[in-house]
Amino acid sequence: MDLAFTPEEQAFRHEVRAWVQSHLPTDLAHKVHNGLHLGRDDLQRWAKILGKQGWLAAGWPAAFGGPGWTAVQKYLFEEECAQAGAPRVVPFGPVMVAPVIMAFGSPAQQQRFLPGIASGEVWWSQGYSEPDSGSDLASLKTRARQEGDHYVVNGQKTWTTLGQHGDWIFCLVRTSTEGKPQTGISFLLIDMKSPGVSVRPITMLDGGHEVNAVFFDDVRVPIDQRIGEENQGWTYAKHLLSHERTNIADVNRSKRELERLKRIAQREGVYHDVRFRDEIARLEVDIIALEMLVLRVLSAEKSGRYALDIAGLLKIRGSEIQQRCSELLMLAAGPFSLPLVGEAMQAGWQADQVPSPAFPGGALHCATLAGSYFNLRKTTIYGGSNEVQRNIVAQFVLG
Repeated sequence: MDLAFTPEEQAFRHEVRAWVQSHLPTDLAHKVHNGLHLGRDDLQRWAKILGKQGWLAAGWPAAFGGPGWTAVQKYLFEEECAQAGAPRVVPFGPVMVAPVIMAFGSPAQQQRFLPGIASGEVWWSQGYSEPDSGSDLASLKTRARQEGDHYVVNGQKTWTTLGQHGDWIFCLVRTSTEGKPQTGISFLLIDMKSPGVSVRPITMLDGGHEVNAVFFDDVRVPIDQRIGEENQGWTYAKHLLSHERTNIADVNRSKRELERLKRIAQREGVYHDVRFRDEIARLEVDIIALEMLVLRVLSAEKSGRYALDIAGLLKIRGSEIQQRCSELLMLAAGPFSLPLVGEAMQAGWQADQVPSPAFPGGALHCATLAGSYFNLRKTTIYGGSNEVQRNIVAQFVLG
């Protein structure tokens, strides 16, 4: 197993680094490095910049309009973007539904949907979880009844991340109640502008609006927007979830946040506290170990050997690391890690200096820490809860 990058791969890294440095807007990098809110326009702007270069579809084969990069090149691209402060690519289109369309969609569906995803023009949302169906996704109840050449969809999806921006949503729906629950599920692509689709915000503890409830009331969906065969959606969902869980690990973002933790600890005067440095060191060791695990998989793929099926393990470790980092950021700022009140920030009550001239509530770099802490509680739940993932890993190891 060789974890070192070849000269060609290092040259590719430098090429990507130079391109990102010259094309990443400085205001976006500032927001990312300081944990500030990124709106739809921010995320879409970077997506379209990548799309114009052909790099939004970084993991796609050339046959479908991607750059045809190897797994190592894709990893290096993501690492350079993260370190430069590029916004994270919203994964629902290019990372999650696109591989399903490539693997199981018809040629007509591929020609219809993939170009808009690759360019960043079309925003996709995910319709999996329901009020009573989260980690036990097979128990979903949203129904799709066939009427002629359409399905009529009724039901509710919840925790739909950034669904308020969605143009299209890919949904798991129940088309049969016979046999095992998994055998009666189909995979539909639904235009969110269709009559009967409504999106209602779910405001979280930090006051943010990131997740939503999506309702379907007699929504008519053409049958040609079903991926693959009827009642085979569970197979396609598992294919998608393996991409989601690997994406959740996001070791490159953790490496960037580790550097942010060190900066804030220094600015808040706790970096040289021995016990706090011990906590930073433990976190850094875990991040390095996670990175080595990712590189081990990449090495196996590069050499043509069987790549370990460790998406669940990556999800477990990656999500826990993200939560620990957010906890240490809160500890570093102490009482200044106040919950973010958007109106107060806009009024100038928090500034990038301590104390603020208008309000002694801490600096800008502390203002978003509580919101981030609250938000990251979800990472060990979505994409399949970590408890469920541990069961899957145990079954894989023990048989």
